[in-house]
Amino acid sequence: MSRLGSVQQKMPCLFVTQVKEEPSAKRERQPFKVLATKTINQKALDANIYNAIPTEKVDGTCCYITTYKGQPYLWARLDRKPNKQAEKRFKRSVHSADNSKGFTWNIEEDFKSVPECWIPAKQIEHCNGKPFPDENGHIPGWVPVEKNSKQYCWHSSVVDYELELALILKNHNEEPGLLEISLVPLSDLSEQTLELIGTNINANPYGLGNKKYPIHFLVPHGVFQIKNTPALNREDILSWFDGCKAGKIEGIVWHCIDGSLIKLHRHHLGLCWPIADPYLISQPVIVTFSGAKYDYNFEPKTLFHYFSKLEGQRLNSLRDIMGNL
Repeated sequence: MSRLGSVQQKMPCLFVTQVKEEPSAKRERQPFKVLATKTINQKALDANIYNAIPTEKVDGTCCYITTYKGQPYLWARLDRKPNKQAEKRFKRSVHSADNSKGFTWNIEEDFKSVPECWIPAKQIEHCNGKPFPDENGHIPGWVPVEKNSKQYCWHSSVVDYELELALILKNHNEEPGLLEISLVPLSDLSEQTLELIGTNINANPYGLGNKKYPIHFLVPHGVFQIKNTPALNREDILSWFDGCKAGKIEGIVWHCIDGSLIKLHRHHLGLCWPIADPYLISQPVIVTFSGAKYDYNFEPKTLFHYFSKLEGQRLNSLRDIMGNL
């Protein structure tokens, strides 16, 4: 179910949205809110939303796994953005009274440089063979995360390139309601997108680790499927988010049969995020590093080394990890 190397130019909302002129609770310095109406988005209907699979929208930063230097590598999200002059022209066009003719980009001159190893995300638009910016003026893409990278140190903490392993948080295969921290070969995750969550990501909404002992995981997209979701109407979904234990999540992403992704964020319904006790940290968790396949000597002071010491332990919550390291 995980997304294959693509960053959607803009994931459509389940409902038609409207802009309300008051400060956003989601983004600083944004003087407006985007709120859901009661009308289901036509794009969701076209994608057969009623037969889609609902999954938890996990609050982290998007990553991608594909080949680099002849082996599977973790790649970090890096959008190619316009330079100052082009951005000013773009914003003037967007806010002008008559922008019906759209905005013309000069791909060669309007954008900041990116590392030579940068690759554009799949499924983005191209013009004359070159990746074309989305409606926000960005060209989504990826850069490989090198070992011991300073810029992407939290990304590099969840992969071991010598052993070609990733540190993954997912549901336990056999016991419903139980989370599992495990090792997965990077090759098994090839061409998938994942979410990096943890201490130093997005202000740590799940309360994982601390400054002295930062903790991070990769979560494959679509891995937390939601059971018993409410009917697809605004009132029922709002009640589910606001009053149900399983609804204490950032949002929902529906995976449609045609590959489309449809989202709904708590903010679209006027609800707050982050919240005190998100659903993810209300579930017990087990560490499974066992088996000859994972009988490795991990480098000291790495997350792999720390979690190997917890092999087989079952904890009440992800927040209990700190007391066992």
